[in-house]
Amino acid sequence: MRERHKGTIVNVTSIAGRTAIPPMASYAASKWAFEALSEVLAQEMRAFNVRVAIVVPGVIATPIFTKGAPPPHSHYPHGRRLGAMFAAALANPTPPSVVGDLIRGIVDGDSWQLRYPAGPDAEPILKRMASKTDEQVIQEGAESDEGFLARIKREIGIDLKL
Repeated sequence: MRERHKGTIVNVTSIAGRTAIPPMASYAASKWAFEALSEVLAQEMRAFNVRVAIVVPGVIATPIFTKGAPPPHSHYPHGRRLGAMFAAALANPTPPSVVGDLIRGIVDGDSWQLRYPAGPDAEPILKRMASKTDEQVIQEGAESDEGFLARIKREIGIDLKL
């Protein structure tokens, strides 16, 4: 691509690469790292006329949600809460083809845009997280179940069941 002065690299991360949501520390850390690598690569490859794009999916109906054992008992409420959020999102599933179609559009296009949210929930989640201070996010992690449920109802309009 450098020699041809033409090309497109598309990296697929996750909203977890822009938002730290417990209990997904290792997953989020790997996605944050991939985001950083992609940003640097975009800067390096621009001089060679090679585009780099990051596709940032929200909750997409893939087999990842059927793999793995149920989480063990935890003293922390975050796993149950995240499970309830995933269940709500998967009640009206977004097919993987949404991500594939977006990638195809990026490759076929000529935009130098870096990030592309994928799926109906990705952009609202990213905007909601960007509107909060670090301290607000940390405080929300300490909410009671009742406070968490009320906030999700207020912010997203979903009645979750824990």
